[in-house]
Amino acid sequence: EVQLVESGGGLVQTGGSLRLSCAASGFSFDEYAIGWFRQAPGKEREGLACISGPDGGTYYSSSVQGRFTASSDNAKNTAYLQMNSLRPEDTAVYYCAVDPRSCHRSMKYWGKGTLVTVSS
Repeated sequence: EVQLVESGGGLVQTGGSLRLSCAASGFSFDEYAIGWFRQAPGKEREGLACISGPDGGTYYSSSVQGRFTASSDNAKNTAYLQMNSLRPEDTAVYYCAVDPRSCHRSMKYWGKGTLVTVSS
């Protein structure tokens, strides 16, 4: 059974940092594209970062470029999202997702999310 479990969310002040983890089981990360998404209350889900399976490249949305860093440790089957210089508008539930082809809005497997709250 494929499972993704996010952790590392919490309350942080503006300008602070958090590192989210996404622990996977039931498959090998190195065969999948890994995406990080978030959804704020009343807003649509937003794609933040993608570690592309085929070429290994990492891509970011303009809203987090330069502040967030996505990575993966295939030996631990865990992905990470390092978030720096956090802003109140970063408050959301953060999700990791994987897909055997690529990152897109309807990726095949999703975690249940972890809440990040940034206080002003």
